[in-house]
Amino acid sequence: MAKVLIIDDDVLIGRTLTKVVRGMGHEAVAVETLARGRAEATVNAYDVVFLDVILPDGNGLEALPSIKAAPSSPEVIIMTASGEPQAAAWAINSGAWDYIQKPASVNELALPLVRALEYREEKSRPGPRLALKREGIVGHSESLNARLDQVAQAAATDITTLITGETGTGKELFAWAIHKNSARANRSFVVLDCTALPGSLVESLLFGHQRGAFTGADQSKAGLIKQADGGTLFLDEVGELPLSIQRTFLRVLQERRFRPVGGDHELTSNFRLVAATNQDIKAMVGQGRFREDMFFRLSTLVIDLPALRDRREDIREIALHYISKFSGRYGMEAKGLSPGFLEALTAYDWPGNIRELLNVLERALTLSRGEPILHRKHLPAHLRINLAQAALVRSEPSPGKEGPSRDRFRPLPKLRAYRQAEIARLEKEYIEELINQTQGDIQEACRMSGLSRSRLYALMQHHGIPTPVRTRQPH
Repeated sequence: MAKVLIIDDDVLIGRTLTKVVRGMGHEAVAVETLARGRAEATVNAYDVVFLDVILPDGNGLEALPSIKAAPSSPEVIIMTASGEPQAAAWAINSGAWDYIQKPASVNELALPLVRALEYREEKSRPGPRLALKREGIVGHSESLNARLDQVAQAAATDITTLITGETGTGKELFAWAIHKNSARANRSFVVLDCTALPGSLVESLLFGHQRGAFTGADQSKAGLIKQADGGTLFLDEVGELPLSIQRTFLRVLQERRFRPVGGDHELTSNFRLVAATNQDIKAMVGQGRFREDMFFRLSTLVIDLPALRDRREDIREIALHYISKFSGRYGMEAKGLSPGFLEALTAYDWPGNIRELLNVLERALTLSRGEPILHRKHLPAHLRINLAQAALVRSEPSPGKEGPSRDRFRPLPKLRAYRQAEIARLEKEYIEELINQTQGDIQEACRMSGLSRSRLYALMQHHGIPTPVRTRQPH
């Protein structure tokens, strides 16, 4: 018996679908809002989700990737009263099983359900599974495994893929994994960082140029698109691609033909495109900052990477893997990780995601020197301050409730005084470490800490930290 979730604010449709599903011998749950639907899909394992587009609290199409990424990876059947061909194409390309226009007959509702369940049954049958090359991608959480399944899906074809996620979640690693597991693995993997495009030379960088095409072009040069011929072109932070280039690049995507700057004939390039962004490109389209046709072309398949705080169960494995790797890089014996060290790593929210974690691990390793075990003291002061403040907030008893029992013969300070003293101690430690890391460069210390110059000097004076004297090195 399969389990089916219906997300539709039309009560009549919800009842009708529930009756159809149960009549087929399956279990059905109907909810009327996107929030409840997401919660249901996250907490319970569903095989199929019927998803309406226009809901009281959101758009079903925009929620499609997150529902597909639920732990049970359900098949999603989109339902809508409007028959927009472009929206239907986007839904199917984003992983929807089918797209049904309302009103629909019982047969029109039942047939895609039957086919979706047949597909899931076939997919669940045991069979040989190819080992995925996933260099640098560490962990075995359900959310990570769901994304790796999408990597395998993308690698099996030349489908254009958009990788989304917060900064530091490993988008380039996933793009590399798609390339290395594809038939193009032995060809070039060409990276274009769209945040660092060289102004007026963007077209030359992408399309190449002929000798004499502009001042300084003393020889012909192939652009990145030609360099990716037969391989993969990775557009990192594609949201930064200028609007002026998007239209030209869209034609290249469609026809795989382009003209170098100063050239008199077109060249071809058989490249596969993978793009990545930490921005909401859908919102950028609405703001006129990104072309809608370019957005639909890029998002044929979308892989939305989870933040590290949403897969904490992978942190221990990541830490062990990279401590071993960094130890080898620095010629050290592999170090052990104390329970307190691992507990701190798991408790922290990692706003910089895996990139921040790796920086912290590498720094802890270098600070530990000859010590065989990594402890909390090897973590950066700002991280320990964050955890200490969070712990103090959690430990403060609620009004009307007594705190945990303590030794009645042990004098304790008032909580506020204790908290202020502990924060002051950690604050001083942070400032000292800040000055040490920046080698007394006040401007860099302000940038790293987010403090103003006057506030930093005030804190140094308050904690008795001498003002650093820096001597300018000769050039």
